[in-house]
Amino acid sequence: MAAVLRRGSVLRLRLPAPVWLPLRGGGRAICSSAPRHGDSECFTPTLSARLAGLSYPELQQMSREDPDTFWGSIAQERLSWTKPFERVQDCDLDKGQVRWFLGGRLNVSVNCLDVHAQTHPERVALIWERDEPGTEVKVTYRELLESTCRLANALRSHGVLKGDRVAIYMPVSPLAVAAMLACARIGAVHTVVFAGFSSEALAGRIQDAQCKVVVTCNQAVRGGRAIDLKTTVDAAVRTCSSVKHVFVAQRTSSPAPKGDLDVPLEEAMGRESADCPPEPMDSEDPLFMLYTSGSTGKPKGIVHTQAGYLLYAALTHQCVFGYRPGDVFGCMADIGWITGHSYVVYGPLCNGATSVLFESTPTYPDPGRYWEVVERLGINQFYGAPTALRLLLKYDESWVTRYDRSSLRTLGSVGEPINHEAWEWFHRVVGDGRCPLVDTWWQTETGGVCIAPHPAEDGAPIVPAMAMRPFYGVEPVLLGDKGECLQGPGVRGALCIKKAWPGLARTIYGDHQRYLDAYFKPYPGHYFTGDGAWRSEDGFYQITGRTDDVINISGHRLGTAEIEDALDEHPAVPEAAVIGVPHSIKGEVPFAFLVLKDGEQTQEVILKELRLLVATKIAKYAIPDHFLVVKRLPKTRSGKIMRRILRTVAAGALGDTSTLDDPSVVTEIIAAHLTTQTHTRSQT
Repeated sequence: MAAVLRRGSVLRLRLPAPVWLPLRGGGRAICSSAPRHGDSECFTPTLSARLAGLSYPELQQMSREDPDTFWGSIAQERLSWTKPFERVQDCDLDKGQVRWFLGGRLNVSVNCLDVHAQTHPERVALIWERDEPGTEVKVTYRELLESTCRLANALRSHGVLKGDRVAIYMPVSPLAVAAMLACARIGAVHTVVFAGFSSEALAGRIQDAQCKVVVTCNQAVRGGRAIDLKTTVDAAVRTCSSVKHVFVAQRTSSPAPKGDLDVPLEEAMGRESADCPPEPMDSEDPLFMLYTSGSTGKPKGIVHTQAGYLLYAALTHQCVFGYRPGDVFGCMADIGWITGHSYVVYGPLCNGATSVLFESTPTYPDPGRYWEVVERLGINQFYGAPTALRLLLKYDESWVTRYDRSSLRTLGSVGEPINHEAWEWFHRVVGDGRCPLVDTWWQTETGGVCIAPHPAEDGAPIVPAMAMRPFYGVEPVLLGDKGECLQGPGVRGALCIKKAWPGLARTIYGDHQRYLDAYFKPYPGHYFTGDGAWRSEDGFYQITGRTDDVINISGHRLGTAEIEDALDEHPAVPEAAVIGVPHSIKGEVPFAFLVLKDGEQTQEVILKELRLLVATKIAKYAIPDHFLVVKRLPKTRSGKIMRRILRTVAAGALGDTSTLDDPSVVTEIIAAHLTTQTHTRSQT
């Protein structure tokens, strides 16, 4: 990977034989024509021969009333099986039991690579949009299959067996995708950790999963800066006795620090065969786990399995975004998050698409980067986060309009509810008012999009900044505080789903009881999303935000307890409470309320140390934007911190304090908050 690329050149690695990527770089991607069409147009593909000719309402009805026929026919035709499944589903949400395509065996990497390499070997699978502008690299399905097999054989040669866990701590790159698919090929379970997490956060995930191997790079490159990854991994694995090997690839020419566990990845792959027999996997065998924050301090390893997840990712990729053969699909997400798993890797590759890997940032080298990439690569579907859009709309529209965006057919937003200003700018400026804009709602746990404007009937409206319609087989309900079903339009409640679908996560690794308690115990017989929602007069769904102590920072969920745990480790902090507050760019940011011990250190020094502590324990994006030092925290008579009170203080509107143990504490906090605001204004 440490090579200088020129447009139109071939990427060659300094190896004894061509390995993981004998790649071609540069040039425009071949893409389908992009007819202009308005918001109301909707592409309804044929889902299976059994379902051919059915209208959207008929498909919706069948998916709910006869899910065995609906999902069974699609799975039978769209996936390649080594052994056909015997039963479509065995699901009981009262018990938190979710099982699909029982008795079937398949291999996910075969469905993502071999089936396409056999029929269209030179079709481009990945376009790696590297951080350095104009140095994109294309990888065909044949090349990606060869890279995956070499990497899979290297893992096997170093003792990785079916069921073993492999941590992947890498930047967005073809090699990272090959690492994911290599694990799938040999039946290992991958857990991709976002390459911005600290060594302690990485170590915690490795320890929980008991990973045998870590795959990483010497450095990542983002926004023109080189970021050391190997040093972070070295610090993490010192406390991880399960790790036997650390595979190290070279993203840059900078030498990586050497460790006793290190295996140079490119060299190891160069010694391996380009043929790797795939491991037949049961439909319900684990495919990967992905750690996400909950309302407690410990991140939870969400487990997705083979067939159900893959089918759901592929079907939503096609139906929500109107994907057609030959399209170039541009999802800007990092592979360290579920969006990157489902809509950069598994969904597009299962459909034989060309998927863009975006390594850079929206503003590097300038605020036109996204749209220059759209023009150069001929992107047909653009899927990005509201955080990035809110950042970009602050710049002059000429940064968008100077580039040809006529290839675009569908726009999508992901990660958090999109605000009206960002929606209108995205639709009007980026899409020229002609591209459908799908505001998608889903979660790490759901595996793929659950509520979005598409699919829909031809001519169906799209309401700005609203997720709107449930996907096939997804039946949302709104429930009240006592678990009652809230009927009719114009109601708000806890968003739950009353029937299982193939993409739903199966468990939390090593703690199935926590899985049951988090998702099925709050509202028995339903999957509880943790979000609230509003149902409009037309029956459409609007997501209103989290109902638990989880905040959404730039589209990434983070439990407030995780930040509190980090703050509480400081010897000067006996107590801390963190809430989320609105932010014009990031959506939400952490706001920390601190009780400090009397001591010699100044508040300024303590706050500086706390910022470093959070960055070290979690990641820089988790550092609170606001700190407020108070004498006491508001608590109920049972001792529970009343975060509702803290939210209203931060927002400037006070609610009911009747359940507080000592209501006078609120007066103290408000006074401290006003003092801080006055001091801040005097400095600006």
